[in-house]
Amino acid sequence: MLKRSKDMHVSPDWSTTDGVDAVANGSDTPPPQDGFTARIEALWERIENAKAEKVYYYLQPIDEIDGPWVQTENQRKLMFATYSYLGLLKHPRIIQAAQAAAEKYGTGTHGVRILGGTLDLHVALEERIARFAGREDAIVYSSGYVTNLATISTLVGRGDWVISDRWNHASIVDGCILAQGKFKRFRHNDMDDLERVLKHAPASAGKLVVADAVFSMDGDIFNLPDAVALCRKYNARLMVDEAHSLGVLGATGRGIEEHFDMPGAVDIKMGTLSKTIPGIGGYIAGDRKLITYLRHSARGFVFSAALPPQVTAAILTAFDVLEEEGVALNRILQRNVEHFISGLKAAGFDTGMTCTPIVPIMVQTEERAMGMTKYCQDHGIFVLPVLPPAVPEGTARLRANVTAAHTPEDIDFALEVFVQAGKQVGVI
Repeated sequence: MLKRSKDMHVSPDWSTTDGVDAVANGSDTPPPQDGFTARIEALWERIENAKAEKVYYYLQPIDEIDGPWVQTENQRKLMFATYSYLGLLKHPRIIQAAQAAAEKYGTGTHGVRILGGTLDLHVALEERIARFAGREDAIVYSSGYVTNLATISTLVGRGDWVISDRWNHASIVDGCILAQGKFKRFRHNDMDDLERVLKHAPASAGKLVVADAVFSMDGDIFNLPDAVALCRKYNARLMVDEAHSLGVLGATGRGIEEHFDMPGAVDIKMGTLSKTIPGIGGYIAGDRKLITYLRHSARGFVFSAALPPQVTAAILTAFDVLEEEGVALNRILQRNVEHFISGLKAAGFDTGMTCTPIVPIMVQTEERAMGMTKYCQDHGIFVLPVLPPAVPEGTARLRANVTAAHTPEDIDFALEVFVQAGKQVGVI
């Protein structure tokens, strides 16, 4: 199993001069250990143990995609570990746009955006995102992770407070850590605890509250109405990460504001371009002054190369597809989500608080998670476990993601496999 050994063997640190000398002299005395070596060796042993027991399923190479089905290592599997919520990965219009852009511009740019790397495609994309989000302007970064990291650390300075939901994505947490202000957390989706933290912040301090719209490990939705009311009461700005809500929440897939019928309620809208939108990168949408400040101050933008033209063109067209086909695709997605979650619950599974395509199948222990994963992978379902420290101890799970590309028959097949896997390991 992919588990941590209680007695990790730590190999010598061959990077030290003493270690080289010891080997050269035939000494049996190992060189001094350090923290780097211990951490690397601990993870190495954990992975090697999993591979030896044939339960290591990370980094599987996919060589063919057929709708929600994939071919990997000579086995056809139904994909339940995807972020392509609306199934747009091989949309013909998006592929055609990417091919045309590569023909016109080549496969790269002249460098960073602020110098020679900006194409007319980049300008058009930022204008397109701003219109879609209902904001004055937008900035596109070349990584979703960097979008949060760079934006938060740029906006929050000395004397400011940044206040984060405890279940936020790692990119938000890392941005808060990198920022020079005071980093505080509030209990997950607990508005009373958020108010407690806001009350302690100095009135003169800049305050930024940050949360995911849909939480990536549990699939539940942030309490936007109460959070907005608290931010206005305590003069705080609100930043919401729409990574897993774009294309998912709201009748037209515009996200959490549409879901709660609160247009314009969020001060800083973040989103990724690698999930519902089949590209790479991330964006911030907001008022023009904010975006201008980020374009000239956020290191993750200033010092990162521009998105390649074919990716930029694909993303542009994907927003057109989302506007034109999003309503119909979203209805199919919601049908599939209800079908899958209700089937799991009827079988006796605990799916936590989810009401979105992110469906945690709670199994508590790493052994159960890996056992269920093996059964599913061996029987045609591509799904992966989420283990500590990514989630708290005792909350290991399989995270299954539903898409609009799944058919009702696909969902039924998946439910049958999950049920058999759960029975085999004693979850149900």
